[in-house]
Amino acid sequence: MISPFVTGCIVTHNNMRTIKETLDTIFEYTKDVDFKLYIVDNLSTDGTPDFIKENYPQVSVVEPMTNKGFGTGHNTVLPMIESKYHLIINPDIVLKDNAIKNIVDFLEENEDVGLVSPRICFPDGRDQILGKRNPHLKYLVASRLRKEGEISDLLKEYAMLDKDLSVVTDIENASGCFMAFRTDLFKAIGGFDERYFMYFEDADISREAKKHKRVVYYPGAVVYHVWGRDSKRNLKLMKIHIFSMLKYFLKWKTI
Repeated sequence: MISPFVTGCIVTHNNMRTIKETLDTIFEYTKDVDFKLYIVDNLSTDGTPDFIKENYPQVSVVEPMTNKGFGTGHNTVLPMIESKYHLIINPDIVLKDNAIKNIVDFLEENEDVGLVSPRICFPDGRDQILGKRNPHLKYLVASRLRKEGEISDLLKEYAMLDKDLSVVTDIENASGCFMAFRTDLFKAIGGFDERYFMYFEDADISREAKKHKRVVYYPGAVVYHVWGRDSKRNLKLMKIHIFSMLKYFLKWKTI
């Protein structure tokens, strides 16, 4: 039986290093799902959009000829999608099984859930320590100061490691590297807040989604994320990260 129509969107910007494995694994493992993928390219200069058009004719490539950031890129497809479910996928996500079908089946069985965050792992299978509670300054400082292999009590709290994450768990903050929305919810909240160029737009949209439906962590689906933590090493990205943090705290009147 074919599952309800599902759309996905990847926003790219110079992602030739990872995009082939991402697309190959998505199309290899996504079975029994009526699935369409869009890619919005934010002014790549490394040939990413041409590579995709030449090698993946099943992908709809959108080139807005501007780069206004992650959320704005994803919002580009809002008028184009009429699916039941819509996926936000990073260009460095890898699948190793039919995770998309698993998520769709879960959403079909849980009408009160509007946004799903799967289990997100490093390529070697280790769980990534990602925030699941709303961002607060104490968590962000702890994350910034974290040493390799070190998980402080604050980070455990932020990632909800004090909960049993082997079961479906309601969360406050879904990671933007892979999000599964009910499309009508994604449209109703107007997609991502475009005031964020990058960073914190996922925490922001999670809070918006929770006004309408449950936001949950679903460990029954696993995706693999080639995570670089670029803002820790790149001064420009660090500045963007800080400005997005300030916008988030001002909007939600929290710190």
